[in-house]
Amino acid sequence: MNAPAEPEFRRRRELGAASARSLLLTVLGEFALPAGRPVWTAALLEALGLLGVEEKAVRQALARSATEGWLEGERHGRRTRWHLTPSGRRLLTDGTERIYGFGRPMEGWDARWLLVLAGVPETDRKLRHLLRTRLAWNGLGNLSPGVWVTPHPEREDDVRAVLREIGVARTSTLFTGGLGDLAEARRVARQAWDLDEIETAYEHFLAAADALRPGDDAATFAAHTRLVQEWRRFPFLDPGLPVELLPEGWSGAKAFALFHDRHDAWRPAADRQWRGLTMS
Repeated sequence: MNAPAEPEFRRRRELGAASARSLLLTVLGEFALPAGRPVWTAALLEALGLLGVEEKAVRQALARSATEGWLEGERHGRRTRWHLTPSGRRLLTDGTERIYGFGRPMEGWDARWLLVLAGVPETDRKLRHLLRTRLAWNGLGNLSPGVWVTPHPEREDDVRAVLREIGVARTSTLFTGGLGDLAEARRVARQAWDLDEIETAYEHFLAAADALRPGDDAATFAAHTRLVQEWRRFPFLDPGLPVELLPEGWSGAKAFALFHDRHDAWRPAADRQWRGLTMS
């Protein structure tokens, strides 16, 4: 009778580990990266403990991040302090730029699109997944199998770099140009991206942000980090469409304003808490 619960238990444990790694990256990107100093294990244990992450999960997240090349541990007796590796700094710097440079609706669109024809064999699922993930991260939507679009033609160089890196540049074709009238452009946007799903995600973010409760520096550190953690996923979900292609009353605009208002208001107390953890 109890056997079916074991896979579910493992899934919960795996999700917990993934959450710990994700929160660790948020803390490192938000506080350790700009500070530019190594961080003791004890400080990270306490910081993530304020977010409800157990010690064992934090240590596993640190070990996994070191294995993946993002962190490097430096032993001092029985203590360890952690440095961001060059690849870790690049990862977090890129993520930070995306997080804070994202969310304002695109204005002054010239109605041009970038169209990408990038075919990958059906049998190569790993490559198909990599292509889909990398193009989506660059804001492209999948219009139909092998056909990707974005109303940001200025991203062509980035897209070409992605195609080269994953080895499909020679079998891909890129076009830039107009696409019918505004009605057709809106239809294409609806087809390439699930705007209803993105809208729902923004509404969930607004509700989650309203539930955050800052207080003293420790509570504000936790609320601030959770706020950034929730916002981090939107540069991947939301392609940053021009206002002409967005539904009326788009929740993303309200979410953008709320995130930046609360981030700016909570940052000083969160920074004080981080300094207190890392200077002791």
